[in-house]
Parts: sequence; structure tokens; C-alpha cells
Amino acid sequence: MNDRLQRILIPPDATIRDAMAAIDRGACEIALMVEPEGRLLGTVTDGDIRRGLLAGRSMEDPVVDLVARSPYVVGPAAGRAEVLDLMTARTIGQVPVVDEQGILVGLHVMRELLGREDRDNMALILAGGRGRRLKQLTTHVPKPMVRVAGRPILERIVLHLVGSGIRRIVISVGYLAEVIEKHFEDGSRYGCTISYVREDPERPLGTGGPLRLLGELADPPKLPLLLMNGDLVTDVPVGELFSHHEESGASATIAYWRHHHEVPYGVLELADSGTVSGLVEKPVESWPINAGVYVLHPSLISRPPADVEFPVTDLIIGCLERGEPVSALEIDGEWHDIGEPDHLRQARGER
Repeated sequence: MNDRLQRILIPPDATIRDAMAAIDRGACEIALMVEPEGRLLGTVTDGDIRRGLLAGRSMEDPVVDLVARSPYVVGPAAGRAEVLDLMTARTIGQVPVVDEQGILVGLHVMRELLGREDRDNMALILAGGRGRRLKQLTTHVPKPMVRVAGRPILERIVLHLVGSGIRRIVISVGYLAEVIEKHFEDGSRYGCTISYVREDPERPLGTGGPLRLLGELADPPKLPLLLMNGDLVTDVPVGELFSHHEESGASATIAYWRHHHEVPYGVLELADSGTVSGLVEKPVESWPINAGVYVLHPSLISRPPADVEFPVTDLIIGCLERGEPVSALEIDGEWHDIGEPDHLRQARGER
């Protein structure tokens, strides 16, 4: 447990005064009642105490009667989007983290999930494609609005970017653009500013073409910008990616993920003579694959040709041909591209 968590713990025999002191020490408007071995018994907020005092309780009364005995909790593996979803749905600002035995191991606080240090960098999310490979799932919604774990993929991306300090987001829309624009509006509900650049649904601009549309904004990017596909379920480390880009002095930085493949057979190692020199049972190979997330120097937004489909990989190849450095950073955590039905089922935890 960190020091802040230790400060807000109270024992089962704590008084209201004890709980108030713990809430004051922790400065997160909650105290957590735990057993000596660390099992969470319940929570008490400053609002619970205020209502108790108004009902005639005294400062020296036991606080146990004011404790919520069945608080909403999450496990250690819960992601930011899942926690924020719970907080929003239940109108709560704090969620304890407990392990499988009910032992308290952490605390999520909404203002900290959304209140990371702001960055002045812009993010462009590509959300204009049809998603033909998902067939009936994208008949009435664009691919980035397909739901994973109860939330549209694009909303998960927006929340992750906001939680990483990005406050200015541009979404490139095309197919069923109105669905996305109606859902996100100006972004104020998500703690950011969202604007839109529009592609012709019949003439999509690919993964690189929408970059040129940023030059038409009233305030085009002047700092390195984040570009990412809108069909990714990922916890890409945005701050680390920007830091790596700045330290490398690169024109472009590509986030990559390692794809592992197990050969389902025993593989022979053969000598030139044709004799067997070794045998490896079900070897695993891995390759660094493009994760669809980039940090780009702002000068690159003018390079895609106007009004034609242009892949961002051609932009990267152009940098390499000019001798401009391109760096890469590995994503260690979650990454799913849901462009294929099998990938979507995997992201949803379906077989």
C-alpha cells in the first residue's frame, strides 16, 4: 500500500472523529474501514459523516453505523475505462481495489484518473472507415463505435487519451459521421475538446490522408501530434511515447506490439548434409508489428497529397527515404485491432 492509502485506513472500532481525521489526511473525501489483516469492511465518505452529524450523532460515536458495508469495488486488473464507467454509472468518485480474498490493495479516485498533467499536444483519431469486414455489426454504426466490454471502442480511446493528459482531440469521420458526432459532441463530457475533420465516405483518405485536413483547422498543430487508428483496444503509454519521440529527435515514432506465433509442431534443425542437428518442440517466434499509433512532427501533416487515399506507412517510408530518423517504442500492455471478426471476439473475451 502507498502512504496515501495508509492514511485513510480506519479500524472497526473507529469513532466519527477518527474517520474525519482520516478523510482529512487523505484529501480524497473517503476513509476505508479494514480488518487487521487488511480485508475491506466498508467505506465512509465525508457526506456520510455529514448526514450522520445532522441526524444527531456525536463526534465520539462509533462510525461503523455510517459505513457502507457493500461498496463498489474492482479487482487489480481493472482498466481505466472500466473504472470510469463504474464511477459514472454509480455517481461515485472513489473505487477501492481489492484482491480475490477481499484484501484492500489500492484506491481509484476519479479526479486522478481524469486529472493527469495536461499536454499541449493534439491527437488525431482515424474513425472514417466503413469496417466492411465486420459486416452486419457496422450496418448502423461505424466500426470505432462497436462496443467492447459495454463501451464503444472510440470512447475507450478518448478516455485513455484524456487520462494521459491529452485535452485536444480531433476525430476524422466519414462513414456514419453523425453517429460519432452525436455521441461525443464537443467533448466537454469527457474532459476535453473534440473537433472533427470530414472525409467523403465514398472517397476515404486512408490512414495518412486525414493528416492534411489538420492544416485547414483554425489552429493547426505546432507540436508533435499523436495519430492513431480508431479501432484499437489498447493502453498505449501516451506520455512515454511522446517522451521517447522527443528524446530521439525523430520525425516520426511508431508504437509497436510483439506478435507471437507458436509453431504447433516439432521443428527440425538440419545440417547441410541433411542430417538432423537438433529438434525444437513447438517453437515460438515473435515479430514487432506496427500497432497503428504514431507520434509525428507537425511538418509532416502537409506531405500527404490532397483528396486521395494515402496510407500513413507511405509517409513513414518517405521519411526513411529522406534520411529522416524514425524511432519505435514497444507497447507492453493490452493491444487489440478489432478490424477482423476474430480479433473483435478476442477483445471481447469471447471464444
